[in-house]
Amino acid sequence: MQLIYVGDPMCSWCYGFGNILTELTETRPDLPLKIVVGGIRAGATDILDDAGKRFRLQHWTRVEKASGLQFNRKGFLAREGFIYDTEPICRAVVTARAFAPGQNPLPLFCTLQRAFYMDARDTTATDVLVEVAAGALADSGLDVSKQAFRDLFESDSVKQATQADFALARSWGISSFPSLLVEDRGQLQLLAMGFTSLDILNNRLNKVLGERAFAAA
Repeated sequence: MQLIYVGDPMCSWCYGFGNILTELTETRPDLPLKIVVGGIRAGATDILDDAGKRFRLQHWTRVEKASGLQFNRKGFLAREGFIYDTEPICRAVVTARAFAPGQNPLPLFCTLQRAFYMDARDTTATDVLVEVAAGALADSGLDVSKQAFRDLFESDSVKQATQADFALARSWGISSFPSLLVEDRGQLQLLAMGFTSLDILNNRLNKVLGERAFAAA
């Protein structure tokens, strides 16, 4: 039995959901977490104009109120010629997964989120992603060089694996990020689609676990 989180590090509601999911996983150590990246704007090619920035800032304000997390608006507004393509950051998550298949993927996911939302770094740039992700892996105790991370990040196999994640999320009918599912013996059950409070998640998860225990009795 495991939890499956479908999200995108450059989705603002996923950023707001980070602390909630972290607390949930810390109180449920018996339930491993798997992350499937959704690619909310994967492959985008349009330059984000002022109207697009203002639109996102409206979302950020709502996320900030709901989650209490802060955003670096000044750094975001100052960026010129920015293409909001989330494929590279999703690919960084998939790359890290290959280096650390048995580790909880959430800390690295959250580190990438903070790099974009708090540090105002360009997380569409390969150099930035390599530095942040390889550093996060090193902090977790893995000896992964920046060059090794870059080589795998730029490989066809990881590009294909990232696209496979996008396709898998679509095949499950996921239309909103973040989404959280529980998988039990190959069967999926949706716990949340969209930002959801910890209390609601715990109530839903307790119901699933209770039904599982009843069926096994």
